Amino acid sequence: MALWNQTVKLPGEVMMTIKQHYNEVMPIEIRHFLAPWIEERILPTMNMQMDYDPHQYEQLASNFLSDFILELETRAPEFGGTNVTVQLCFTEMAKKLRQRFQHDPIQLFSHLTRCFQMEWSYVNGCAMPYQNAEIVEVNEKLHTLTTMVASNEEENRQLKLDYERFSLEYHDLIKLTTFVKTLTDPQQTQQLEQTKVQVSEQQKRLNDFLNAIQNRQLTLIGKIKEVIDQLQQAHDLIMVKQLRLWKANQGLAGNGAPLNNNLDTIQQWCETLADNLWNTKTQIQILSKTRQTINVPIDPNLPDLLEPSKKEIINLLVKLVTASFVIEKQPPQVMKTNTRFTSTVRLLVGPKLNIQMNSPSVRVSIVSESQAQHVQQSNQYSEALASGEILNNSGTLEYQQATNQVSVSFRNMQLKKIKRAEKKGTESVMDEKFALLFQSKFQIGSGELVITAWALSLPVVVIVHGNQEPQSWATITWDNAFADPTRIPFQVPDKVPWPRLADALNMKFKAATGRTLSEGNLQFLCEKAFRHGTPNTLNQNEMYISWAQFCKEPLPDRTYTFWEWFYAVMKLTREHLRNPWQDGLIIGFIHKKQAEDMLMKCPIGTFLLRFSDSELGGVTIAWVGEGSDQQPQIFMLQPFLAKDFAIRSLPDHIADLQQLVTLYPDISKEKAFGKYFTAFPSQANNGYVVRRLVTQVPGVPMGSYPNTPSHSMSIQSPDHTRDTPSISSSYTGSTLMQL
Repeated sequence: MALWNQTVKLPGEVMMTIKQHYNEVMPIEIRHFLAPWIEERILPTMNMQMDYDPHQYEQLASNFLSDFILELETRAPEFGGTNVTVQLCFTEMAKKLRQRFQHDPIQLFSHLTRCFQMEWSYVNGCAMPYQNAEIVEVNEKLHTLTTMVASNEEENRQLKLDYERFSLEYHDLIKLTTFVKTLTDPQQTQQLEQTKVQVSEQQKRLNDFLNAIQNRQLTLIGKIKEVIDQLQQAHDLIMVKQLRLWKANQGLAGNGAPLNNNLDTIQQWCETLADNLWNTKTQIQILSKTRQTINVPIDPNLPDLLEPSKKEIINLLVKLVTASFVIEKQPPQVMKTNTRFTSTVRLLVGPKLNIQMNSPSVRVSIVSESQAQHVQQSNQYSEALASGEILNNSGTLEYQQATNQVSVSFRNMQLKKIKRAEKKGTESVMDEKFALLFQSKFQIGSGELVITAWALSLPVVVIVHGNQEPQSWATITWDNAFADPTRIPFQVPDKVPWPRLADALNMKFKAATGRTLSEGNLQFLCEKAFRHGTPNTLNQNEMYISWAQFCKEPLPDRTYTFWEWFYAVMKLTREHLRNPWQDGLIIGFIHKKQAEDMLMKCPIGTFLLRFSDSELGGVTIAWVGEGSDQQPQIFMLQPFLAKDFAIRSLPDHIADLQQLVTLYPDISKEKAFGKYFTAFPSQANNGYVVRRLVTQVPGVPMGSYPNTPSHSMSIQSPDHTRDTPSISSSYTGSTLMQL
């Protein structure tokens, strides 16, 4: 059966929730009239959308938007004679879709997908197959809560009506009792007796009625307490588990992990939770007010039963608002002074509680690690204690209708000054962590509740020069990868199992270069990090690497650390070797001895590319050639650095060197690198002689080039403490054509 046919059979309060979510982007009537068409396009993608890469998903959303607008415009005339209102709705919706989602079709597609997930969840009592058990649990909890709160609201309404009915009948009884006192004439004895019987019967009936009302009221108070317990559980599921997980994923995203940005879904949960909290708070107020305003004899103990529930609801509301104040876009974690940066904060319950109506301002300051700890522990902060000065650090939370978000984006912040703490031991400014603190105050209702909220950013390292970046990123990478979500800012373990660090390095390298590290690559890094050239016999899960080994202690016979070496290789690959690396043409992470052993089994001219052990950010070419004794010999070309590739690319260097014939194991260099070779013009058009740079290896036969001049210009990489005797390359200017 079609999903919509089952959805419309759901209870009224559930349909209202579904309608509310649809109405954020389109009238639910369109969902009704176009049900088969929409389901054909949304349902098949729901199980697959997790597998789409961003480009595919954007294309899918864009196609859907175009088709949706076309379908609305095509179908609109069908309703001209029967339902003009629907026709106008279709026509207006097509216009709004163009205006609102033309530049962001993903927003529409994602929102409708979430609405379908909600329908599926309510219809089947579970979520779509790809959703994990925790998401199913949240949806079921909120569904149960909404139903319970709606039931309590109806019971509260009936109780109020019964109280009013009792009050009227009670006052009638008072009048009747007063009338009895007026029957003093002996001739009215019979009427007096009849009236007394009537009064007695009415008193008994009203006493029974009152007892029944009060019992029902006690039952309702018990149900409200049960709802409060369920609200607390839902709060823990959403704000403690799901939102905390989202924040942890933000840290991992800082290391390059893809962020499953389900913040819109979490906002929907928060809004539903806020709805139920506010409705329950209102029910308590109505119940309390009813008993105070209606002049009937009531058990004096009942108010004491309501007051604790009211306090619990307010406390939960405060917790929800403060926890839903989040940093949607984190500031840069390595922050350079006097450099513009951006950040965005968002209040997830803002649209539901209309908090933006009071135009709450948000201020940003930078705090030290100790100040961040003080804020977290005391929930208090004074701007006088700021650790620096930030320009353009205030903004106003506003409602963004297109996204249904209450947020503020800081687009031009700049850190002008920073106050640093005293350093201990070997600490440096690149080890010192700060955070940006976002603060605001929110008024709930008619100003009856004022809530102070704050949010701390991920750790930030402040630098003043680009050469401080590598060590700063070591601090941030370690923190993002290994911080416990419940930690005291910004504590991290001093050592971690190697597999966890390997995952973090793999994540960073893939994000920077577009390709993951292989098991062999990670084994090489393990051996390098632990300072041994051959595999360790220990189980890697039992091998712990310390912070000092990672980025403080130099590698053997080197002046740099493991992280500095890895960071330089990653930077070189990202900026100059990205395409060959993604194509799998660079082995890179391989020991010199292993490269020699592999090449000695190959024909003359076979070569491979490995990252240099001796030079930061260097890549060398190893190949099989003929030695002076006509026997195979392994040659290692002096490493190329970034400055070399700024003059000539790696594929062009390889094209120049005729000693290089076959990329290991058996791919011709033209097939491997040909698509990256630079095509040179055969003739100049400006009156000058055409020239180009070529790479050659002095002293090693390389074949001949036409018109090669006898002089050359040598531009060599520095030869500093190389790990192997190497051959220098040089660039030679060659005249190709004379005009």
